[in-house]
Order: sequence, then C-alpha cells, then structure tokens
Amino acid sequence: MNKLALFLGFFLIMSACKERNLPSFLRFKNQEAEEGVVLVPVARVYDNYLYQQDLEGILDNNVNSVDSASIISRYIDSWVRKQLLIAEAATQIKFDEAELERKILDYRYALMVYEFEKNYVNQRVDTEVSEEEIKAYYQENKDNFELKQNIIKGIFAKVPLEAPRTGRLKKLFQSTMDEAVREEIKSYCLSFAASYSLDDSIWYDFEDVIKNTPLVSIPNKVQFLRENEFIETSDDIYVYFVKVTDYKITDQISPLEFVRDDIVKIITNKRKVALTQKLEEEIFQEASENNEFEIYTPTTHDKRNLAQGEP
Repeated sequence: MNKLALFLGFFLIMSACKERNLPSFLRFKNQEAEEGVVLVPVARVYDNYLYQQDLEGILDNNVNSVDSASIISRYIDSWVRKQLLIAEAATQIKFDEAELERKILDYRYALMVYEFEKNYVNQRVDTEVSEEEIKAYYQENKDNFELKQNIIKGIFAKVPLEAPRTGRLKKLFQSTMDEAVREEIKSYCLSFAASYSLDDSIWYDFEDVIKNTPLVSIPNKVQFLRENEFIETSDDIYVYFVKVTDYKITDQISPLEFVRDDIVKIITNKRKVALTQKLEEEIFQEASENNEFEIYTPTTHDKRNLAQGEP
C-alpha cells in the first residue's frame, strides 16, 4: 500500500508538472546556440529557460555595475513572474493560437511603425514656437484653459522662529514693493530663511505655496484669498509670510503665463501629428503611383467562407 501511495503521489506530481508546461505557441522562443557557443541559463520556469544571451541589449553602455546588477535582477524577476502568469493562463483558458499569433504580429508591426515614425518626426519637427502662435492658440482655445486650482502671484518666505528681526520682515512684506524693499527682503532671506520665492511675476499653485503650513487647513481658500493680501502664520518651528499681488480662482480662465508651456507642447504635438500623417500619405501615394500594392475584392464565395470562419 505504501508503494502504491508513493507511486500515485509521484504520478500526480509529474502530471501537475506536465500541465504547467507551456504550449509551444505560448513559449518564449529560446535561442539556438551557434556552434561552439554554450547557452548559459539564468532562470527557469517549468520547462522554459531564460539564457544569459537573452539579456543582451537590456543595459545601456553608460550604466554602472551596481545599477546594471539591479536592472538585470529586476528584468529576471519580471520574466519569471510573466512566465508563471502565462503558464497559469494556459491551464485556465483555451487560447486560439491563430488569433493570438495575429495579435502578436499586429503588435510587432505597430512597434516597428511607431519607432520609424518617431525617428522620422523627431528629425524634422520644428520645436520653436513663436509668441504670436502661442497667443493666437490661447485666444482661440480659452475655454479649454479653465483653472482646476487656485493660483496666485506674490512672494513668500519660510523663516525659523528663532530668526532675528522677523517683525522687520513682516513690515517689509506689508510695504509697497519697490526696488529697495525687494533688496532688503532678499538680503534677509539669504541670511535667515529656510526657503523663499521673491519673483512675483510668476503664477503659483496656491496649494503648493501653503503645503506643509497651517494654511493648508483653511476651509474656504477662495474666500481667504479674496480677503487677505498679506498672510502670516506659524507652527512650532517656522513662521510663514505670504504677500499676494494677484490671484485667480478655480473655474476662471487661466492666465496665458500659467499655461504657456502647455500651449507650446500642444502646438509641437500637433506638428508631430501633421508630420506623421504627411509621411503616411506620401508613402501610400508613392506606392500607389508605382503599382507597388493591390487590393483584391473577395468573391461572393470568399465572403461567405470568411463570414463562416472558413479558410
């Protein structure tokens, strides 16, 4: 009985292992060693192997040895996990081999086309966008630039509680911003501030300005901005000064300065799309003029067979 139990146990284990073997069409195609070349395995999942040779091309020449080891380790771990998932999928789902191969081929073609078009476009796209183009696009698409956050112009400083003459800094923040006041504030901040920004020509996200300060808990920030030009608050470590020179609230139209970089990206991307479409059309037209492709109309019989899934 013990021998029979051992035999049955061994049979079940071998059966389970066999079920986990990947179908040939789902298996990664292992390299065939050239004459005199020994394939060195670095990982195995059931009966599928990852070889040292499969790792070629993964690393950049400029990557140091420590980073290289980490990248290789992550790749191998990812490969093992994917193979385990594929093996499990093969036991749970009956795959249509022909359909899967078509999808793989389509994906391969898409990758090739993508790399070709990206290379073509990057060599030809004009990334210089004039101020006139930026303004024109902004005027024509203002409704697309509604603010999703409150933004402000102003200056702010974060100063340790023990810093000297914070009363003087407060008076400077409350003063009219002429050149002398700016220079005195700058001199103070260079000496004592933990962080600061004194460029009031830039729009800032208000949430970024008050992050990690007691102001973040303000219940109605829109009302707060409407009622406060100068803000002072403190916690156990720092005192915070904010002078608001201008603000825009959520759902108002973004100022041009705040969305300038976004507009440049949009215009550049539109140029890339236009170049891609032009490339595709030129290749198609040239091939058409040279009779380099033909499209055959299926017969009635062919259409019926295709509809029924027959070859």
